[in-house]
Amino acid sequence: MLTSLVVGAVLMNALALALVLARGPAFGTRVYRPMLLNLALSVAPLVLLGVVALVWVLLLHEGWTAVGYVVLAVGAVVWLLLLPNAAYLITELNLSHRQPHERVPLWYDVLLVLVLAMSGVLNTVLNVFVVQLEWVLVTSGDDARALADRGSVALCVGILLLVGFGIYLGRDVRLNSWDVRHPSSLVRKVVRHVRQPGGLAGMVWFTLLTALFLGLMYLVVIGPVIRGLVLIEQAR
Repeated sequence: MLTSLVVGAVLMNALALALVLARGPAFGTRVYRPMLLNLALSVAPLVLLGVVALVWVLLLHEGWTAVGYVVLAVGAVVWLLLLPNAAYLITELNLSHRQPHERVPLWYDVLLVLVLAMSGVLNTVLNVFVVQLEWVLVTSGDDARALADRGSVALCVGILLLVGFGIYLGRDVRLNSWDVRHPSSLVRKVVRHVRQPGGLAGMVWFTLLTALFLGLMYLVVIGPVIRGLVLIEQAR
């Protein structure tokens, strides 16, 4: 099941990339480069997780335990900052890239943004599941039943709330992950936004509803995987 999930996510991202690249040549228009950037940013957190995990294992193998945990901590912070980019593709559903008198048929762009949104959802749930697995390995060893305990579930809920909040900051406040390099400016922009009429309410509702949507998708996609792992554990 896990292999099918990973292969499915890879193929969905490949299809999204193919549709974005084919859009220009197929209909005599320019390739919409922001979609390519958003797709690359969506994949980046999962790539980072793999790199950090590999470096951590190598450092532990060499006996550099302290350095390994520093790399793990720094990698976790950077990953959390990048993670909203994984699900940000769902905001492409507004079709804001279409221009007046667009040459591209509407059906093509509808299919394109749906594939982009699904790739973003799959990238997000995979990221959260990998971190959930790592959390369980650190706190409970290889007990698959710990994937469904309160601490593990709370971790997933907290991450998805932060993802929803991050998407809102990106779409409505127009912030990027790298804006944390200027924290004072970032805080001023957020404060200025929430002081606007309806700003705080919009932020809260968007965060909650987006987290709810992603949580339901997580339950649908990852739930059977967790159930399968628990059944395998019980059969031993």
